[in-house]
Amino acid sequence: MVAIAVGGVADHVHLLLSLPSTVPIAKAVPLLKSGSSKWIHENFPQSRGFSWQQGYGAFSVSISQQEKTVAYIHAQAKHHERVSSAEEFRKFLMAHAMLP
Repeated sequence: MVAIAVGGVADHVHLLLSLPSTVPIAKAVPLLKSGSSKWIHENFPQSRGFSWQQGYGAFSVSISQQEKTVAYIHAQAKHHERVSSAEEFRKFLMAHAMLP
């Protein structure tokens, strides 16, 4: 895996990853969650209670949209001043016919 962009805010994180064709998303996410949790617990003793939520959202991005996606990830703090992450996710699901 290669991390192309990483960013987020207090309640969520966005990662743009390049995954080898042999690594499915369902394997990559648990690896990232367990490795990052271990690192946080070892390096930040005050955060021993940290844990990731059970679920996650994963979306593919065309290489033609990579630059735009990186900019979006890096602008999360400013972006969520205008719209909450929950509202944004709901709108995204509705726009892609995943919610009524």
